[in-house]
Amino acid sequence: MNMPYYDTFESSHGGMLLVADDQGLTGVFFNRQKYQPKKRVDWMRKPDHKLLRQVKRELLEYFAGRRKRFDVALAPAGTTFQRAVWKAISTVGFGETISYGELARRAGHDGSARAAGAATGRNPIGIIVPCHRIMGADGSLTGYAGGLERKRALLALEGVRR
Repeated sequence: MNMPYYDTFESSHGGMLLVADDQGLTGVFFNRQKYQPKKRVDWMRKPDHKLLRQVKRELLEYFAGRRKRFDVALAPAGTTFQRAVWKAISTVGFGETISYGELARRAGHDGSARAAGAATGRNPIGIIVPCHRIMGADGSLTGYAGGLERKRALLALEGVRR
């Protein structure tokens, strides 16, 4: 098993916890978001870890409006279904939105919008796997582990008005 490394990051939308191992980024969480993990005793704080340095640079560029896609390696832990949904979320481009139903279809599980929504809520790599771009069937802002006001702000950063 890989050693988990972590650091914190102050974004323009609040503090964040960043977690990685030697395979890739395993977590990006806003402070006090739903489903945020507790720091474990086996985690090592390592601000200079290559992947953590890279994601901090990419997040700074994103929040400054200079980055539309992320290049950092990802290694999220989840079920096969969750990983399929997260991979499908990653296909939604900057400034675009899709419904949970469309997300389920893209993940290969047409008709499983609710299950896709549950998997979206458990996305451990917020912003980089852009779950803020997933909307209700009627285009409404629904669920976001980081809070609906933050979801609205991230969409506004990308030029989407809700």
